[in-house]
Amino acid sequence: MNNQKTLGTALLLLVALIWGTAFVFQRMGMESIGPFTFTAARMSLAAIAVGLVSRLRRGKNAKSDKRKALVGGLCCGLFLCVASLFQQAGIVTTTAGKAGFITALYILLVPVLNLILFKRRCGARVWLAVGLGVAGMYLLCMTEGLRLTRGDTLVCICALLFSGHILCCDYFARRADPIRIAAVQFLVVALLSWAAAFLFEKPAPDQLREALVPILYCGLISGGVGYTLQMVAQGMTEPTVASLLMSLESVFAVLAGALLLHERMSPRELLGCAVMFAAILLVQLPARGNKE
Repeated sequence: MNNQKTLGTALLLLVALIWGTAFVFQRMGMESIGPFTFTAARMSLAAIAVGLVSRLRRGKNAKSDKRKALVGGLCCGLFLCVASLFQQAGIVTTTAGKAGFITALYILLVPVLNLILFKRRCGARVWLAVGLGVAGMYLLCMTEGLRLTRGDTLVCICALLFSGHILCCDYFARRADPIRIAAVQFLVVALLSWAAAFLFEKPAPDQLREALVPILYCGLISGGVGYTLQMVAQGMTEPTVASLLMSLESVFAVLAGALLLHERMSPRELLGCAVMFAAILLVQLPARGNKE
């Protein structure tokens, strides 16, 4: 059992590393391709990869949840599509590290939305974490004019949409095969993104060729491999520990931005990162007496 927990922890750390470094590749992709085209290409690859995994692991009772998986994949895909497009557009004018940390706000937004939409109350500790998250956001993103930059604002919207995506996944994953749902959602995102790309951009083979490495990484590694490893690892790890480990993608996003893109963060921004990470840690800790 201890060996399984160790393996699960190692896999989730790898998932966090994959997702964190993906912010760097997303920004690199924007140098030669539009956000809609990039999202469409990466999600197409993710749909193929996860779709193959879904077919390989299909069980005897797979047909019984096919309809629920299709509905779940459609709903989750709509959230993921809009969230991904906002995130990709925001990364154009903000740093990889800031985008990673702002996106991580979904961990704080989920309990808030749970209270507003489903009347699921949270303890004082969660509200304290929300307050810390707001303070960290201020330190990290606010300019001298006391306003968010355009890129930061787009990524903030993306964090809200990702929160809706998480709640949607939480609902449908209990009722159908999560891998099949993932395959359908990636297909939905790919189709909608291609439609947006041809409407607002001019996709060209040369652009796709120049952004091939970022597309491959974000599509196959971040999308396909990352999601599959998450599913495998969460079967070996306690839910609270799994959430905490996956939230480390924000730390890896900052490190990757510094190492690969040579981005520098001011002491004020670094303090904001530290406060936000403290909030993420706080909200993920189990309540007293809660044995997960």
